[in-house]
Amino acid sequence: MNRKHLTLSAIALAAASAIGVATLSTAQTDTAPGASVPVDRQMTIWRDPSCGCCDAYADYMEENGYHVTRIDDRDFDKRSIKVGVPEQGLGCHLAEVDGYYVSGLVPAEIVNRLTTERPDITGITLPGMPTNAPGMSGKSGTLKTYAFGEDGIAVYSNE
Repeated sequence: MNRKHLTLSAIALAAASAIGVATLSTAQTDTAPGASVPVDRQMTIWRDPSCGCCDAYADYMEENGYHVTRIDDRDFDKRSIKVGVPEQGLGCHLAEVDGYYVSGLVPAEIVNRLTTERPDITGITLPGMPTNAPGMSGKSGTLKTYAFGEDGIAVYSNE
């Protein structure tokens, strides 16, 4: 009887350990397929409801591990200027992610760098609607992204 009790205890302990390890492993590696950021990243996008590229961009960011909330806002440009985006640098929508503002179709790897490096800026902008930006036609080429904040405007990325 003692031997049977010991065997059952060992089996129960092994099963509990396996469940704990599986749960811990899942929690630590919960990323979207092909993404390099945790799935729990939140992004809110204020956009013109008739802008298809903004929807394509939101889909792109979701594919890169973000949970995107889309808010229809025909006055997103006024909201953008109010939070500090330079008027001459407006993108086609405004997003907020991890305490930063992101204006326009900024590639996910640049948004990831922003939220990882955490520079002392208000946000970044990719002015206009470049044809090679995420959400557009996908042609190759460089994209110049600008940082904005209390210290003014500077190039953040030229990739």
